[in-house]
Amino acid sequence: MTPVSTHLERSPARNKLLAAMSASDFALLRPHLKSIELPVFKDLEQPNRRIDMVYFMESGIASVVAIQPDDTKVEVGLIGREGMSGIAVVLGGNQSPNSTYIQVAGDGRRILASELRKAMDASESLRGLLFKFVQVYITQTTQTAIANARAHINQRLARWILMAHDRTGNDTIPLTHEFLALMQGVRRVITYVGRAPHEAFFTPDDNEVWVTVRGEDYIAVMYGYVCSSFNPAGSVPSAKGRAKPGRCRNCDG
Repeated sequence: MTPVSTHLERSPARNKLLAAMSASDFALLRPHLKSIELPVFKDLEQPNRRIDMVYFMESGIASVVAIQPDDTKVEVGLIGREGMSGIAVVLGGNQSPNSTYIQVAGDGRRILASELRKAMDASESLRGLLFKFVQVYITQTTQTAIANARAHINQRLARWILMAHDRTGNDTIPLTHEFLALMQGVRRVITYVGRAPHEAFFTPDDNEVWVTVRGEDYIAVMYGYVCSSFNPAGSVPSAKGRAKPGRCRNCDG
């Protein structure tokens, strides 16, 4: 059973969305938040099943995966310490057609979906913040669709590795070839992805990615726009925005 702690010994700043809340809004959630470990493959949401819990990631990565009738799976979203699961709950629903599960182990906080709804009903400012995150999440998924349709596999993979790199805060990312292939909707990915100034290598035992050099220019707007979208203090920028080389200021902690 996954360990759960009812005592919140960690700072809310570890999750960027919780950190962006006002003291009064966070006070609405705090009594109901529970710290939890998030092991690899833990299900956060199952397709077309009621969502009972919403998770605020503090470390690790969750993948949102679309499943076609023939059981083909493709990742359509990525959640890290910048956000939360439960988009459907925020929008007033109670289920999603997609699967959401932990891809890189970490930890976070969970809350009953019913308690989150009560807090949103009680606070207009909390609703506004969570709606802003939903807008950013939708932006991410639309940019992923553009990348899948228009970008070369190397660019798509580079984009994904940069997004994962931002959320893990680690230059070694524990992922297999097979998992990356699933995320990219292909049979198998190559063992090296590189074009200056971005390079990444797979380890010989096929279970890690080494990110050696970062450079968003290789994938330009496909990365910079979605990476710079979430700014709790302001609005979602125009598509002309681009993140400068280096870690994302919003995802990095």
